[in-house]
Amino acid sequence: MPRFTVHIRDEWLAVPCRDITNTIRWLGQEALKRYMKNKPDNGGIPAGKDTRFSMRRCQGLGLLDADDTVEDVLEDNDFVELAIEGDTMSPDFIPCEPGYLSLDGNSLTANDLVNLGRGLYKIKLTGEAERKVVQSRELLDTIVKENKVVYGITTGFGKFARTVITVNKLKELQENLVRSHSAGVGNPLSPERTRMLLALRINVLAKGYSGISLETLHAMIQAFNASCLSFVPEKGTVGASGDLAPLAHLALGLMGEGKMWSPKSGWADAKYVLEAHGLKPISLKPKEGIALINGTQMITSLGAEAVERAQAIARQADIIAALTLEVLKGTTKAFDSESHRFCDRVQDAYTMRCCPQVHGITIDTINFVHNIINTEINSATDNPMVFAERGETISGGNFHGEYPAKALDFLAIAVHELASISERRIERLCNPSLSELPAFLVNEGGLNSGFMIAHCTAASLVSENKVLCHPSSVDSLSTSAATEDHVSMGGWAARKALRVIEHVEQILAIELLAACQGIEFLRPLRTTTPLEKVYELVRSVVKPWIKDRFMSPDIEAVHRLLIDQKVWNVAKPYIDKYQTEYIPESRPGSPTAFSLESPASPRKRVRHE
Repeated sequence: MPRFTVHIRDEWLAVPCRDITNTIRWLGQEALKRYMKNKPDNGGIPAGKDTRFSMRRCQGLGLLDADDTVEDVLEDNDFVELAIEGDTMSPDFIPCEPGYLSLDGNSLTANDLVNLGRGLYKIKLTGEAERKVVQSRELLDTIVKENKVVYGITTGFGKFARTVITVNKLKELQENLVRSHSAGVGNPLSPERTRMLLALRINVLAKGYSGISLETLHAMIQAFNASCLSFVPEKGTVGASGDLAPLAHLALGLMGEGKMWSPKSGWADAKYVLEAHGLKPISLKPKEGIALINGTQMITSLGAEAVERAQAIARQADIIAALTLEVLKGTTKAFDSESHRFCDRVQDAYTMRCCPQVHGITIDTINFVHNIINTEINSATDNPMVFAERGETISGGNFHGEYPAKALDFLAIAVHELASISERRIERLCNPSLSELPAFLVNEGGLNSGFMIAHCTAASLVSENKVLCHPSSVDSLSTSAATEDHVSMGGWAARKALRVIEHVEQILAIELLAACQGIEFLRPLRTTTPLEKVYELVRSVVKPWIKDRFMSPDIEAVHRLLIDQKVWNVAKPYIDKYQTEYIPESRPGSPTAFSLESPASPRKRVRHE
């Protein structure tokens, strides 16, 4: 029986189809029925056949006509995505084939890389990049032809660097390197992260300092454009000599060995996945194995995602804190006793009053890390390096991941502070002695528990982050028989930075939910226009808390708003207007603490004696 996999929101659902003459509309309705079956309140989706939606194939992103039959437009085991009209948790469809991003090894950004991971672009090389790649390969071919002894080209690796390999064994040498180094463990990277990893390796090879052949590089690009993605375990790199294990797994699939995934095939043997897309496995030439696996691309690609998500949540944290400040009747005039002349408070708590200082250093750290990651994205991290214009190869240390490792440890520490201060604001919202609101933001307390355990969840995530923020880059273990006697541990730095940032997003989602619930008890009073817009956005996916209900879907719905930056998009026009009217000297793109300071008191660090 044919079966199709339908993606709705953040879930994949298998939908069997007994009659392939059924329409695409039927497939969507059947998938929605399965999605809503075990969801409280049907997942917020109206029941019945009135729900409007669009569908597209995951492969190629082609939109599907609802009246077409399944047999006419889909193949067995196809992957399909469904977007519900007006649903903020559904993806925005791109109604055309993705465009091309030209790679030259010098101008890729973290944002570009994340978009490549999302499948928004295909890849091609610039003419200049192709010229440099060809020149570099010509030098390598000359070295092999003249039987010169050069590390990694005509010798073994690491401890075996003094072992000379005969010409007739050079291809086997490179293949053995990839196979033996494919020793990672753990879950595979997601398709998005594997696309980022592959794209970044292509970008580094395009610089022309690795000696890769243009034929092999084009084969990598074809695999990327078809989303043929190797099984890459997330664990196994020590971050010097580069990310050997994960990059070896990446190369292994391209060789037609191990496992691969594509939207068309799902997980299968790599050679069959490549064949299904009309592609051939790559055949490694001298030096190409080490060219494929020596570099910091695992650390850096995960780091690019981390810093982009950190930037997104940091600017939305300002908005969420502003909303909490309103609900708790805080003041923008932090040191003016007159601002509380009608109550017994003289000053707000630090969690409100010091937001500009705490959030500000986080933003500055994110900017610092962004620069490091963007530099690493466009750096040649191979070894040995091939300098065609000078006719020589040089063994260096560009593969060492200390730069991105240290930067990502800094990032985790800085972004965690957004969660630390947010959790304290959640406590103030839930605590009636501090908020002057009903306990845990719910009526009939005792019968209802409201946000009691949502706050516990936030506290638990903050506690986890305290452990995850311990820097991994302070550790080093000697490997490869002491030839690689100092390593960066950058792979773990990148993975735990992503975990910290996800926790921060979830904690701020809980604060945003709590602040919006607090507004319910202050009606008919209204807050500022932009904050009312934020409130309306939240209420478009989560109903007010009248009595206890299943809370996890609410948290996840608001978490999705933050990941998609919809809170930022709602408030940004008002922030831009404020900057234009009240802070004319502010630079475009400079960080702003929204609603946390008076127009006469822009963010600055004030030291108190």
